[in-house]
Amino acid sequence: MDELRIRINELCNKEKVEPLTKEEKEEQKQLREEYIKKFRAGFRQQLDNTKIKNPDGTVTQLKRKKKNG
Repeated sequence: MDELRIRINELCNKEKVEPLTKEEKEEQKQLREEYIKKFRAGFRQQLDNTKIKNPDGTVTQLKRKKKNG
């Protein structure tokens, strides 16, 4: 994930100096999408492993909210 972030930043910094080519813009878009996908997956995993300690001392697993529709 660090390599993705590094390349995204390289393209962002280059864009501040000169316009990106069509290929670079497409690469930037794909890298951002991949980064967001990996970030969300990691965040979801963290939430799935989160437990809540209740005032009475019991511990319960954080539950997913059901989607409507």
